[in-house]
Amino acid sequence: MVTSSHRDNPIRSVVVGVAIAIFAFVVANVLVTPLALVDPGFLDPETSMERSTTIAMMVLNFAGFAVAGAIYLAYTGRGWSYVDLRMPTKRDWLWMIATTVGSILFIIVFGIAVQLLELPAAPNDIVNIIGDDQILLLWMFAIVVFANAPAEEFLFRNVIQKRLYQSFTKNGAVVVASVIFAAVHFPVFLVSGGPLLATMVSLTAVFVGSLIFGYAYAKTDNLLVPTVAHAGFNLFQFGILYLQLEYGDPEQLEELQGFALEALALVPF
Repeated sequence: MVTSSHRDNPIRSVVVGVAIAIFAFVVANVLVTPLALVDPGFLDPETSMERSTTIAMMVLNFAGFAVAGAIYLAYTGRGWSYVDLRMPTKRDWLWMIATTVGSILFIIVFGIAVQLLELPAAPNDIVNIIGDDQILLLWMFAIVVFANAPAEEFLFRNVIQKRLYQSFTKNGAVVVASVIFAAVHFPVFLVSGGPLLATMVSLTAVFVGSLIFGYAYAKTDNLLVPTVAHAGFNLFQFGILYLQLEYGDPEQLEELQGFALEALALVPF
């Protein structure tokens, strides 16, 4: 693997990392755009998209991340041997559990703090996209496990973060990669039209979440560890949302719903 040998200029590494992230969003948009030809609701916010179009949009979006990462590995001659994917050891399993639990605890505590301090948070479009469609929500469980978590962790951890190892210590690369991850989400929250403070609150949650997954990858050098943890974190979020949709607003779920909505509003899956 590429180690932290400081043989590359840090500024150049950061520029490359940002360029890879931007390229990934471009590829994702290229893959998703043809859906506009089959569903008018894709471009018209006043018209609801078909459920099948929504599912295809999300899958293609994350496929774009994976394709972009694969193109970079091929272009630079790194190839698939660069991918840190192997059967987990006992230590890896412990890291998976700790990272999953840690990320869930973080977002709950962060959500409570946001509520107590009465801070605004930029909304997450995924809540609006799902609406009260329980079938679509069930599809989301499969999407986060087989598309979202693998694609984002592959791109931002195994490609971008690992590329940064050439110029930074591992811990430094985790921080820089997380800054890049948060930065590319800035336009996503900004277009929601909320105040700048709301965007910054949400980006803080995104940044810290990325730190958690990035640190797990840095400690294990196994892409499977942050991928499983990321998937578990998202399954928790959508599991709470499913309980809300399935059982309505019983008193025993009131506090849990508040935490879930804060989490879903703060962190893009």
